[in-house]
Amino acid sequence: MQPRSDQRTGLAYGIAAYTMWGLLPLYWRLLDDAAPSEILAHRMVWSLPVAVVLLAVLRRWSWIGPLLRQPRRLGLILVSTLVISANWFLYIWAVNSRHVLEASLGYFINPLVSIAFGVLVLRERLRPLQWAAVAIGALAVLVMTVAYGRMPWIALALAFSFAMYGLVKKGIKLDGIEGFSAETALQLLPALGFLVFLGLRGDASFTTGAGQALLLSACGVATAVPLICFGASAVRLPLTMIGMLQYLAPTFQFLLGLTVFHETMPPERWAGFALVWLALAMLTWDALRTAGRARAALAEAAAQAAAAATPPETATEAAPAAAPAAAAAQPTAEQPGTPRPPGVTQ
Repeated sequence: MQPRSDQRTGLAYGIAAYTMWGLLPLYWRLLDDAAPSEILAHRMVWSLPVAVVLLAVLRRWSWIGPLLRQPRRLGLILVSTLVISANWFLYIWAVNSRHVLEASLGYFINPLVSIAFGVLVLRERLRPLQWAAVAIGALAVLVMTVAYGRMPWIALALAFSFAMYGLVKKGIKLDGIEGFSAETALQLLPALGFLVFLGLRGDASFTTGAGQALLLSACGVATAVPLICFGASAVRLPLTMIGMLQYLAPTFQFLLGLTVFHETMPPERWAGFALVWLALAMLTWDALRTAGRARAALAEAAAQAAAAATPPETATEAAPAAAPAAAAAQPTAEQPGTPRPPGVTQ
């Protein structure tokens, strides 16, 4: 178990990470003069130098050689790079096209989509409350389809792409910074080529002013800093707490769309969001209850192991003075409370 001070530090890092991710729409709106494709390309190009600096500071280069000798993992990294690139582009486009609320819906339903992937792809078994949450999430999509007058494709595409990204990352098995570095390395050349193409055509906004150039070049920092905070949080907090913190980002996005960008929210959309929030509340309750049971079982197992490891001499010294005589009279009888060897079922 992590020390309490370490958990407080992890909580602070986690809140910082998800708050920054939740406030990213404000940053993308500052770049409204640039096309989403140009913003994406700058995000890719400027992320790699940040990744290289991080690897240099942490001295974490040893993973590169083995990775280059594993074509299957390289193929999975290519897939994850394509998926996260599509996710980034769609999110930037959604924000700058005034669809922040629908984008937040996508990240709200992402846990439900991840659970569906777990069942369909990984053959995982769900508990009844998880099945109920997924069913309510599907109902919410139907309600939102009626509310928007169309399928909420932005939300669904964001949710499915990010869930697919998580699924592929499970097969790569690289830590956060290493995976981020590998993906940005693959993104660099296509993104750089696209920026050169824009410059030759005279369509690049990078050269329109120092402020715009500074904002575009800072995309790498805006991408990497939340990731660093998330990594620092993940090693200090249990997964159940990380799972609850992840709802901070779409909550901030939702509040921004509602109060800052003044997007419309008719009653039928409120109903759809309410269903999603109900499903997430059920998932959270189920996760907390399951984690509590797991901790109780672990504590009981630890207590049993400690009892089983108690030296026999301790029990002998604590026995009454008549115990040796009783033991001599009944040499084959098992004394109550005699510790069994570790691993023996009680």
